[in-house]
Amino acid sequence: MEQRERRRVRGGPVRDVVALVLLPLPLVAALVPMSFAGGGTRRWFGRGESQRADAQAAKDAAAAAFYELDTAHRDLRISIETITAVDSSPQAQRAAAEYEGFGRRIDEVSQGYITAVDSHDLDRDDLDGAAVARARADLTRAKDELNRVKGELDRFAQGLGPLLQAAETQLARLAPAVERARQTLLGASNALDAVRAKGLRADELAARLAALGPELTKLNQGAGQHGVPETIRRADDVVRAAESIRTEAERLPARAAEIDKRLVSLRTRAQAITTRAGKVDPILSELRRRYSAACWQDLQHVPEQAAQSVQQAEAKLREAQQARDEQQWADATSRLATVRALLDSTDEAVSAAGDRLQRLDAVSFDRQKEVERTRFAIRDAQRLAMAGRSTPDPRHAGPLDDAVARLDRAVAGLEGRHPDWWHFLTETEAVRQTVARVVQEIRDARGSGSAAG
Repeated sequence: MEQRERRRVRGGPVRDVVALVLLPLPLVAALVPMSFAGGGTRRWFGRGESQRADAQAAKDAAAAAFYELDTAHRDLRISIETITAVDSSPQAQRAAAEYEGFGRRIDEVSQGYITAVDSHDLDRDDLDGAAVARARADLTRAKDELNRVKGELDRFAQGLGPLLQAAETQLARLAPAVERARQTLLGASNALDAVRAKGLRADELAARLAALGPELTKLNQGAGQHGVPETIRRADDVVRAAESIRTEAERLPARAAEIDKRLVSLRTRAQAITTRAGKVDPILSELRRRYSAACWQDLQHVPEQAAQSVQQAEAKLREAQQARDEQQWADATSRLATVRALLDSTDEAVSAAGDRLQRLDAVSFDRQKEVERTRFAIRDAQRLAMAGRSTPDPRHAGPLDDAVARLDRAVAGLEGRHPDWWHFLTETEAVRQTVARVVQEIRDARGSGSAAG
């Protein structure tokens, strides 16, 4: 009997295989996976592994969301740093404050993600279905929070567009502006060297260039210490100042030659005025002899005043020459301007005596010419005032009527033995000036009316 049992045991595997072969095919298919589950080996195609794969996918998605949020946060930090480096406006300050708030929210959701990852080890062999489900839920929730905050971050970043564009434009100007300032300073320095090589000192220009030294130091210290807007402004100021120095230095030889030319010209003019002033006394004698005192008394001090003015001009010329010899170009130019003003007024006063005699001779010989000239101006203005109207505008008619009456009084004043011809001439001149103002007013009024129409 024992032998039969042993044979039965030895034949057991064979029978098992035969029995398995004889089983229906669907049942064989169901038993195959179970044959690999014995001895503690993991079931690779069971429901548990499907849940584990879903949890792993949730973990991978959360990791991707974490990476995307971190990248967006770092990009936004660069944008905020760019804006605040250039812009100190309230809008930029609000943007920086909102960014800080985002930092706190990002820290919160990032910590939630890290906690979810640390809480679930998906590689454990003994992980049951409930633990896998919890892991998947926690990781999915962490991913959703990360994505939510990233969406808010993206919208905030889009709103920074105008501020960021303006800041980037400023930053793009920074390096070229600083380099342009350095090159302009170098150009000014080279121009001064060229001037000195020609024997011109240019002390004032050199002092102005030296005053730009501290500004160059600040430019070299950079925008990190002084700010981008301030550095660009400083660079632009340095460019303008250095360019002015360079231009003046390049013009200095021509300026020196011009001063020399003016010194000679003004000396010659002063001598000519002195010569002409010597002829004023004979003219005054003729005026006194032929015309009333009212016609010449305002001219009787011209010879003395002319002599004094010429003396002052000659003294200023000597000062200008000294300034030029000392290469004090601004002082020399200023003194020459004073000389010219003195000689202009003296020349006018000296010429006035001869002009007065000539005009008085002409009007005393033929007063009617002056009268007709003035009446023609009045009539021309009256025709213009009546053009297109049945009656003149009182604003224009009144001054023209007054002009007619004033001319009549001037003509009547010539009656008598010693008429004041000079008063007559000044009155007719005043009448013509009044008429000219009325004509201009009429034209301005009609011009503005046409434009409005």
